[in-house]
Amino acid sequence: MSLNSIEERKRRIAIVDDDPEFRQSLCDLLYQNGFETVSLASGEEFFALGPEIDLDLVLLDLRLDGESGLSLAMAIRETMDLPIMMLTGVGDEIDKIVGLETGADDYLMKPFNPRELIARIKAILRRTGSPPVYISNSSVPDTGTIEFGDKVLDTSKRALSNAAGEEILLTNAEYRLLAYLLRHPDEIIPRRQLLEELGGNLSQYVDRTIDVLILRLRRKIEKVPSKPVHLQTRRGMGYIFVLNAKVSTSD
Repeated sequence: MSLNSIEERKRRIAIVDDDPEFRQSLCDLLYQNGFETVSLASGEEFFALGPEIDLDLVLLDLRLDGESGLSLAMAIRETMDLPIMMLTGVGDEIDKIVGLETGADDYLMKPFNPRELIARIKAILRRTGSPPVYISNSSVPDTGTIEFGDKVLDTSKRALSNAAGEEILLTNAEYRLLAYLLRHPDEIIPRRQLLEELGGNLSQYVDRTIDVLILRLRRKIEKVPSKPVHLQTRRGMGYIFVLNAKVSTSD
């Protein structure tokens, strides 16, 4: 399928929110912008759709009646690889960080500008709707797999595994960040460049958003996350992925 056909086909978005009027307004907005929608009031209704859910993205309210949107996001992440955008009226930055920790791909606070919502949705769908395009002059051969330490990233399957062949689950944002860093090994990459690659908006939460994703990745790929040997920080400059780092076996 060509990129143009991917862009043109209608995408299906689930709206999980316990406010029926808000859900309807979102359905109308998304319909006007060329999307199909599924209106749901709870996590129970979401999972009642069945295991083979034909969806491209979930808009999920953080504060659902009688249940936690964070818990629902984690449950979705455990069962399927589906982009999640979290919506909330809570302005506490802690909630933003927790939302990112659960694996949300983006986070938008109510009330929001409808244009910004649509722009963010399109950005998420662009980066998750087709395999990532890599720069051909990278120093890492495009073999479909990239090895570092005792781990292997299979870019054709979008899967990370350890030495035992066990898969290490990654969110869409984590995968794209790791794949991008692996295609640019031993290069110092500024936070702003990483955010642009992920499709995020350059807001007051730019640095924090990238930092949270980096922390999540370190927990999954580093032997000692607080002392990373692969995914290192260069203060005031950005991040660098040391592909052939020497990992100590003594602890």
